[in-house]
Amino acid sequence: MNMDQTKRFTIELIALQSGLEKYAMSLTSDYDDAQDLVQETLLKALIYQNKFQEDTSLKAWVFTIMKNTFINTYRKAVKYETFSHSADENQCLINSYPVQVSIESDYLHSELHQKINALDSDFRIPFQMYIAGYKYKEIANRLNLKIGTVKSRIFLSKQKLMEALKD
Repeated sequence: MNMDQTKRFTIELIALQSGLEKYAMSLTSDYDDAQDLVQETLLKALIYQNKFQEDTSLKAWVFTIMKNTFINTYRKAVKYETFSHSADENQCLINSYPVQVSIESDYLHSELHQKINALDSDFRIPFQMYIAGYKYKEIANRLNLKIGTVKSRIFLSKQKLMEALKD
């Protein structure tokens, strides 16, 4: 990148900061974690700006960096926060969300897991794998499903959970 391209890249990147902050909050649900995620994303975008292709969307590229950074951070955190839960008649492992511990968050965490466990297993299992950090293709391969079926089930699970947790 020449000097003009670098300058334009930086200006466009700064213009995305507000949107990145909103997206980070939707991912982390914590102001400090969101700010850390934004800073890490901006730093990675600057470090790897030579990998950005001029004829593509900077916004899509940077938001993808943020999503991947969040997933990788989440996977690391989840390794240490796994608990056992009985589902149907089998024991399975479900990864818990890395959340701040408080009476309110503990209650919400418990309620969320209760709602997830209430989902039909055709929806619950792909959704649990998704929130554990598996990619759609990995879920499809492990469950012997088509990728479109996996995406649909995860989307419907999200809708069902939002409806169940509306109050």
